Parts: sequence; structure tokens; C-alpha cells
Amino acid sequence: MTEKEMIDRAREVFDIEIEGLRRVRDSIGPSFTAAVGLMLDCVAKDGIVVVTGVGKNLAIAEKMSAIFASTGTRSIVLNPVQAMHGDLGMVSPRDVLLALSFSGESDEIVRLVPAVRRHGLKIISMTGSAASTLAKESDIHLAIPCGKEACPFGMAPTNSTTATMAMGDALAMVMIDAMKFDISSYAMNHPAGAIGRALVLKVSDIMRRGDKMAAVRPTASVMDALMAMTRTHCGSAVVTDGDGKLLGIFTDGDFRRRMSAAGDGAEGKVLEMAVSEVMTATPKFVRSDAYASELLKIFEKLSIDDLPVCGSDGKVVGLVDLQDLPKMKVL
Repeated sequence: MTEKEMIDRAREVFDIEIEGLRRVRDSIGPSFTAAVGLMLDCVAKDGIVVVTGVGKNLAIAEKMSAIFASTGTRSIVLNPVQAMHGDLGMVSPRDVLLALSFSGESDEIVRLVPAVRRHGLKIISMTGSAASTLAKESDIHLAIPCGKEACPFGMAPTNSTTATMAMGDALAMVMIDAMKFDISSYAMNHPAGAIGRALVLKVSDIMRRGDKMAAVRPTASVMDALMAMTRTHCGSAVVTDGDGKLLGIFTDGDFRRRMSAAGDGAEGKVLEMAVSEVMTATPKFVRSDAYASELLKIFEKLSIDDLPVCGSDGKVVGLVDLQDLPKMKVL
């Protein structure tokens, strides 16, 4: 098999799955909103969305359940084989079963349905055919009309599993909006790792303050500002008035630009200038009670390295230096 043939085949797989996703997207309609309504009712009753599948779909069920749980929809995975040997004791009438089977004829899932019904659960199914046994025995059926598999034998789940996973993501994201699940709630479910730290940590937990930050008055010279930055190992100095309110920020970038504009031999004059003549006036700042995740967005959007931190009264209470974020394991 040549390199070109490999690349062409790989792209063909992508094309098949992209087309499959388009088909499933276009099929979304009243049954989808009915499924969301049933799940919302389940959540309102403090119930659990129970996701099940067999084979490759069991792996999809695990991923789908994890997304639900992390975004405010309580969820567990139910192995259909284990369910028939005692694990049905985990479910209750207030729960909803979300059953995944592209054929809609998987023996383990079809046998599970009547057992789950005896426990009083409503059933949402995802299958490739509305005529399948599972679809007919469900309260709500979500069609996955993705077309052929990418497998040359039409056997290995490829296109169908991708489309099923995407439908699960769509349910989870719509549930977020419908429940008004906010970033603080998301943070509560993600206390570990870089994501968790960015969501849980506040700016006040990260910022430099006191003698760890450089702060000067507008009448200070550029030399004074540079010395303050050197003492505190900061790449910038905040400029404040007599009440401590933010007037500007002076960065090493401001200094280099002014020196370049001044030309050779003018270094001494620049160093003697008032920092107010060189600083960036009315800079972007952040509140001390903002989350670290907001910091990351600001740094990325503005391509800056330093950000003053102000209280509600406009007074400077700290400074965030981009180089501190990796130390806090936020980046």
C-alpha cells in the first residue's frame, strides 16, 4: 500500500464520518427535545440518567455518562450483563435509562428493557433504525441515521459510534443550557488537574502583592520604575495615584519601545523621564475575585504578560505575571 493510498483511505474515513454527522444533525427534531424534557424531569426529581450499551457502545456509554456527570446531569453506567445479575438494584423509578445499540437488536440490551421497566424507568434509545426492537420498546427514540460504516466490511463500528457519541454530546450541552449550569458549578465537579485549578483558584490566590510587586507613582522616573521591577523580579510596574488607584502600567516592552524611538545616545534622557510619559495608560485589569480561567482568556486575547488586579474601589491590590501561572500549575 503506497503512502498516497494510505492518506487517501484515511481521508475517506473522515469523509464518511463527517457525512454521517451531517445526517444525524439534520435528523434532530421533536424526539430530541422530548428526550431532553424527560432528562430534565429526571434531574428535577433528583434522579439519575443511567446509560447502557454492549461492546463498543459500552465504552461510548462510559464516555457519555462521564460528560453528563461532569456537567450537572447525574449519571451512572449500567453494564447490561451485570444488571441482570443484581446491578439493577442501583436504579429507581425516578431514573431514566439511555440505551445505546446501533442495530437496536443487541440481545443483552433487548433483554434488559423489560427488567428496567419493572423498576419503573422511562427509556430513551439511540439506534440506527426506528423499526428495531429497542426503538419500538422505548418511550423516546433518537435516530442515528449516519449511513454506512467506514469499515470495508461494513462491520466494525466506526461511523455509527462517532455519530452516537456526538448525539450524546449534544444532549449534554443542551442540558447545560436548559439547567443553567454555570462555571462555578462546573468547577465544583473538577477540583483536580490544570482545568480544576483554573476553575477553582481565584485571582487573589495567584496574584503578587505587597513587596512582591512593583508599584510606583506617576512622578517616579523610568529609572526608579526599572529598579522597582528589578527588586521584585517583575516584568512590569503598576502606576498608582496617591490613593492607590490604577493609572497605568509600565512594562519592559514600554521601555524598549521608547528607547528605540529615542535613538542612539538618548538612553539617559529616557531613564530620567517620568514614568507617566512612558507607561500604558488605563490598562486592562482584573478583579481579585475573578477565577483564574478568566485570566487565561485575557492573557490569550490581548497577548500580554502582566495584569494589574484591582478591588471594587479601583485600588490596586495586586499584579498577575504570566510566568507565575505555570508555578501554580494553571497552565
